[in-house]
Amino acid sequence: MRPTVRRRVTRSILYLVFALAAAMLILAADWEAIANNFLDFEIAKKQFPEVVVVAAKNTVVYTIISFIGGLTLGLVLALMKLSPVAPYRWAATGYIEFFRGLPALLVIFAFAFAVPIAFQWSPPGGSAGAGLIALIIVSAAYIAETIRAGIQAVPKGQVEAARSLGMRPSWTMISVVLPQAFRIVIPPLTNELVVLIKDTSLLFIAGMALADRELTTFARDSVSENANATPLVIAALMYLVVTLPLTRLVARLERRTQKAM
Repeated sequence: MRPTVRRRVTRSILYLVFALAAAMLILAADWEAIANNFLDFEIAKKQFPEVVVVAAKNTVVYTIISFIGGLTLGLVLALMKLSPVAPYRWAATGYIEFFRGLPALLVIFAFAFAVPIAFQWSPPGGSAGAGLIALIIVSAAYIAETIRAGIQAVPKGQVEAARSLGMRPSWTMISVVLPQAFRIVIPPLTNELVVLIKDTSLLFIAGMALADRELTTFARDSVSENANATPLVIAALMYLVVTLPLTRLVARLERRTQKAM
């Protein structure tokens, strides 16, 4: 059998196996139970407009605050890690490795409960504020490594050319290196934004007021209230509405970056 014929036969068999598996899954599923517990349209209608004007809005707001805070702190940490002064490098490296090694849920729990109790500290914004501080701290560790990699990816010739023109090291970093570094790291930073959107779901552990609930907390409360999983489906769809365009944007940016290289 020729290789081309063998490939066609193999592909046809794979398609057939997939079709049979899909058919078996469709036939085996209890569609009545699925419809009653996950697709109850009466319960779905009750989620609106609060799921949009409260839960989805809070999710977006929390994401933006966490990303801006993480980006600002991450830039400082990246510059510290690249500093010629050893104590700055040690401090930044310790911070990055520590918070990258911890689950975000644990850090949120610590800032929402353990730290306020230990130091008699009232976080700004209450439980939601404590959770946001934790997300900023954790995301900064990941963003710092992304920015550091971007800075180191800038060709050294750019720095040498700027220095030959008499630019100071600090101005060279600000006007020459950082703009090129951020252009390089736009795709991974956008991906970090997508991760943060999903990580806001961890804020439920902090306990949220009704007006502060994000999508996951809103769905959890609605599931308990209605004894039905339909609110989870609505929340999942809202997450997809926000994240799918961003994931497509990441893919497009990555393709453009690869073409430019």
